[in-house]
Amino acid sequence: MRKINDTMNRLAVAAYVKGGRMRKKLADVLTRKEGEGFVDTALKILISVVVGALLLAGLYALFKDTILPTLTQRIQNLFNYQG
Repeated sequence: MRKINDTMNRLAVAAYVKGGRMRKKLADVLTRKEGEGFVDTALKILISVVVGALLLAGLYALFKDTILPTLTQRIQNLFNYQG
């Protein structure tokens, strides 16, 4: 009986210590002031879109021709639809 009692006491103490650690970790996470906000994320997306558009415009200027000629033909056919 004493062996079971010692084991239960040891497990109870271990659970108490782990609970205290988890509580401290949760309190640290909730009280942090830094983080990534919506404005930061929106700015990153906007910069990526602008850089991508500049890269695509640079490719068009470099080759001085339509990069996807079949796409141009398909778009023209789409707008010249005769029914």
